[in-house]
Amino acid sequence: MNAGKQLFFEDFPAGARLEFGHYAVTKDEVIAFASAFDPQPFHLDEAAAARSMLGGLAASGWHTCAIGMRLICDGFLNITDGRGAPGIEEVKWLKPVRPGMILSMQADVISARVSQSRPSIGIVQFRLTLRDETGSPVMVQDNAIMIGKRGAKRQAHPNLKRESATPFLPFDEAGTIPPFADMQTGQRIVLGSMSFSESAVIEFARRYDPQDFHLDHEAALNGPFGALAASGWHTAACWMRCFIDTVQRSGSAVQPGPSPGFSNLRWLKPVYAGDTITYDTRAIEKRLTSRPGWGLVKAKNTGINQHGAAVFEFESVNFWKVT
Repeated sequence: MNAGKQLFFEDFPAGARLEFGHYAVTKDEVIAFASAFDPQPFHLDEAAAARSMLGGLAASGWHTCAIGMRLICDGFLNITDGRGAPGIEEVKWLKPVRPGMILSMQADVISARVSQSRPSIGIVQFRLTLRDETGSPVMVQDNAIMIGKRGAKRQAHPNLKRESATPFLPFDEAGTIPPFADMQTGQRIVLGSMSFSESAVIEFARRYDPQDFHLDHEAALNGPFGALAASGWHTAACWMRCFIDTVQRSGSAVQPGPSPGFSNLRWLKPVYAGDTITYDTRAIEKRLTSRPGWGLVKAKNTGINQHGAAVFEFESVNFWKVT
């Protein structure tokens, strides 16, 4: 049994509902997160944000997801024998999250089943609804969490093995993104690389995902990944930073706007402290919208570690300024 845990797979039957949380969003935190991971004007500057589609300063969508993760950890996950999450089926950002909002979470168990390949754990499908202080939903998220069964020994997944120390070198240099009119579907654009230092892994986890296998080497050795690993939201936020850095070096004609959400996010392998991840994007669909001057771009995005293994992927949707 996982010592110190109080909740297990059996405590999350289909139909269960949990409600918890009281998270005060501040202007300083909105700007700090955006400065680190999503430095777009509508997340950084009140005057620029007022002129944007969002109509005022708003948190990055990835920041909203990270806040949701913190609420889940504090609400139930840190007393639960959690074994990680394989990914996120869908996130919808329903309204901007503003400084001054007080956020809470509703977690509904949609289904629960025992894993066929790993009978010591169960897979619990959640629908997570993040609400503001008026009860209005600001984000809806569908995803599964792997949870140990009561009495089962906690151990690393047998398929999660560290690669050899041999580096994988043939990454392309970071590129640029063309304007909407010139964008070609299927074209791979390398966004750049991010290294996950131990201190950065722990700092992000301490703020937004304080599970023991993201915080403590000793605990991580007996955790689901077998070593200290970055929060999945840290991995995703670093993709966003590389994307915005690429946008900024691509010139003023390249102007993405806000995103309504994303889908099919998969954390394929752990990102360990010390890893370097190279991110890319490929447009898979683009179209004009009914909003004058704006198009919509759907893209497939990936992250590859220094050994050449894919660790992360998702499908994004962004408004895009048509010039």
